Amino acid sequence: MADITKARVLMLAADGFETVELFEPRKALEAAGATVTLASITKAPIQGMKGDIDKAETAQPDITLDEVDVDDFDALVLPGGVMNPDKLRVEERAVEIVQDFMDDEKVVAAICHAPWLLAEADVIDGRRVTGFKSIRTDLENAGADVEDSEVVVDENLITSRCPDDIPAFNKAIIAALSA
Repeated sequence: MADITKARVLMLAADGFETVELFEPRKALEAAGATVTLASITKAPIQGMKGDIDKAETAQPDITLDEVDVDDFDALVLPGGVMNPDKLRVEERAVEIVQDFMDDEKVVAAICHAPWLLAEADVIDGRRVTGFKSIRTDLENAGADVEDSEVVVDENLITSRCPDDIPAFNKAIIAALSA
């Protein structure tokens, strides 16, 4: 990409996203000059969470999954939360979007429970990844080589474990888009 101010980043989220895992990367990317677009199942506001049970801020999607044209974006960022990736992985269009970004070797970044969507899209077989501790067996069963690190970068794929890893996650995404 070389010039992050020209980077166009797509974020996918649904109800149940972990607020800091959406808002902090979006804020960091926008501060670096990237344009960030949020897509969801519908254009209705989506409910954020702090942890598994506490409702937090909502986010307003810019477009729906059906309106996403992968060619319009340079990178895909997937925030976690328990419910969010679980809702997205049953949406055929969400799975297709992940597959298309990976097929095109664009930057794909997933944090916490979001690598579930990578497993559903069948794009991590033979790849190095990390994720929240409760989904690591799922990632291994999808063929991934799972590491317990704050951020794992395997070519175009960036993964992190949890909200504590957000600074390293953000830094890796920005570095990938600046390369």
